[in-house]
Amino acid sequence: MTATLLKSSTSPLNAPTIHRLANGLTIIAEQMPTEAVSLNIWLNVGSALESDEINGMAHFLEHMIFKGTVKLQSGEFERLIEQRGAVTNAATSQDYTHYYITTAPKDFAELAPLQVDVVMNAAIPDAGFERERQVVLEEIRRSQDNPRRRTFHHATELTFDRLPYRRHVLGPAAVVENLTAQQMRDFHTNWYQPQSITACVVGNLPVEELIQIVEDSFQQGAMKQALGMSSNFASSSQSLVPETPFTEIIRREVTDDSLQQARLMMIWRVPGLNDLQETYALDVLASVLSRGRTSRLVRELREERGLVSNISASNMSYLHQGAFYISAQLPTENLAVVEAAIAQHLQTLQTDLVTELEIAKIRTRTTNSFVFGNETPSDRSGLYGYYHTLLRDLEPAIHYPDYIQAIDAEAVQVAVQRYLSPSAYGIVAIRPGAE
Repeated sequence: MTATLLKSSTSPLNAPTIHRLANGLTIIAEQMPTEAVSLNIWLNVGSALESDEINGMAHFLEHMIFKGTVKLQSGEFERLIEQRGAVTNAATSQDYTHYYITTAPKDFAELAPLQVDVVMNAAIPDAGFERERQVVLEEIRRSQDNPRRRTFHHATELTFDRLPYRRHVLGPAAVVENLTAQQMRDFHTNWYQPQSITACVVGNLPVEELIQIVEDSFQQGAMKQALGMSSNFASSSQSLVPETPFTEIIRREVTDDSLQQARLMMIWRVPGLNDLQETYALDVLASVLSRGRTSRLVRELREERGLVSNISASNMSYLHQGAFYISAQLPTENLAVVEAAIAQHLQTLQTDLVTELEIAKIRTRTTNSFVFGNETPSDRSGLYGYYHTLLRDLEPAIHYPDYIQAIDAEAVQVAVQRYLSPSAYGIVAIRPGAE
């Protein structure tokens, strides 16, 4: 086992210690003078690792984690957490799943083993599985009734032809309806292993004590032995290579009777976290385009010309690929002119440098956001867990503001030239059904 202390030369906020055990489990700990402790258990398994036949399993399993173990009856974990005024929750994404609790420091040694027990030793009883299936199916139905989610699903299906990021994290109802409890038990045994886990703990106890409590909790929680990996569980690793950029404009037109205004999403395939250095200039570009009322797209298309009611740009970085989205809500009659205006902005950015004032504003905002996002133990444990789970490295997490500070106008221009063609992209236009 090893322990390493990481410090940032430019940010005194972060000084986590990394402690690795012989079984592959990584514990990241940091003392923070706030009267709380957050334990965030991250696993590098999400919907991208599922096969089509079990799409939705990782998310469904997240639900079942809280349905009891040999030691804890269903509902007992939440009852014990709530009795101490602690909180717990979980989330599943394409590339990861994580579970967390936040407790008072005095309660942490008692509650941490309970969290580890439910994560590592989920019983997944048949009856509970069938009851929770209905909850998950209702969540799928609600997501289909949400206009924003529907728009995003259309966009991801156009963005990715073959990468599993094109599928929904929740899975389709037709698949979830046919999953079995035994399939889930096998999935849990395969993936919920120490080498897949980063346990991040931040709060007001000495680092050595935090590490010891977490290590003891996992030792008490007798981790299962992995089965041989089944092809029914995992998508082919050979398919997880980036898809080529669009070479022309690919359009998808959709009608949605529930909408009052149209939706527009323009899409470019860009690098993901596996090519991390290429993502920073794209992050800056997204801010140049749409962060704040004085940003380029917001100022022209919403504030000055009134063509959109809302517009935003985002650089979404999955592990194996990224997607740069520009999305707008607008009257249907403005779809063509807004698309043309966005393309013209990108054309301008390919030839004209962004201003120093724009860059300086983004640098200041990024630094402040990093400080504000480090204020609580749950903020820090989430930051460390995300980066270590996906990249096995905390340096990019701690030094993110430094990388943004290093981006200049020339780097933004190169990123636009390389990745955001004004004449080759995907576009989804969703029109109201009746106007």
